Amino acid sequence: MELNGFFRAIFSETEEEERLTPTQMQIPRWTAPEFERLVLDTKPTVAVFDCDGTLWSGDSGSGFMNWSLEQGLVSRSSCDWIDAHYRAYLAGAVSEERICGEMVQIYAGLSEQEVRSAATVYVHQFVKPRVFAEMAALVAALNRAGVELWAVSSTNKWVIVEGVHQFGIPEPRVLAAEVRVVQGLITAEIVDVPTGAGKATALKRVGLVRPDVVFGNSIHDLAMLELACSAFPVNPSPALIEAAASKGWGYFRPEAAEGDAAAVGGESSLPGR
Repeated sequence: MELNGFFRAIFSETEEEERLTPTQMQIPRWTAPEFERLVLDTKPTVAVFDCDGTLWSGDSGSGFMNWSLEQGLVSRSSCDWIDAHYRAYLAGAVSEERICGEMVQIYAGLSEQEVRSAATVYVHQFVKPRVFAEMAALVAALNRAGVELWAVSSTNKWVIVEGVHQFGIPEPRVLAAEVRVVQGLITAEIVDVPTGAGKATALKRVGLVRPDVVFGNSIHDLAMLELACSAFPVNPSPALIEAAASKGWGYFRPEAAEGDAAAVGGESSLPGR
């Protein structure tokens, strides 16, 4: 790390500590070498990753939605409708599960190939540059060890499939928000929206009742973290830090995410927040 980067990291860590509650300050915070060693020492055969905020920074779900609206993929009326619902979601009036489903349904009537192609462009331009270097290194080590990798996300499956391709996670091992596709055309029929308890349900549905290691960054990942033999909060939101502290877990925050411990969407309406 360059000297300036070192001082930025120290100051960011101090600022974060000042925002934490006494309970949250009790949680161990791992360095990058400690984090990777702890994960590899479990000798996992199956590893499960949340994506937004865990493998890369930012929310690729809302990012792709806004970008695709700007690109004219959907109608103006759909733009206005989803914008109103998303604002309601941010205000706590619409649930995480509902908004994530609606953010996939707005593409109903379009060719799936068209949306897949758009997702490829979006991920190349806006997701790949935001991948956490430490997470890329960890996933590479897990791949070398022959670990079976899965991705679980409430973001639309087109973006997640493209986003995790670089990590060696194949489409059949991606559980994400999706709607039914009939003869190449996207419908509004929801297939799944893995968020909150739904992430754990999705994993159980494919036989992953007790995955070896699970990684997540928000309270929406708590249910699947609780399934794991070993849970690893990454870049955790304040609500997840609170939950992790109560369970005796530690956490890791990538260098690129220093000073970015804000609540994620939907957390402000949760009990205790």
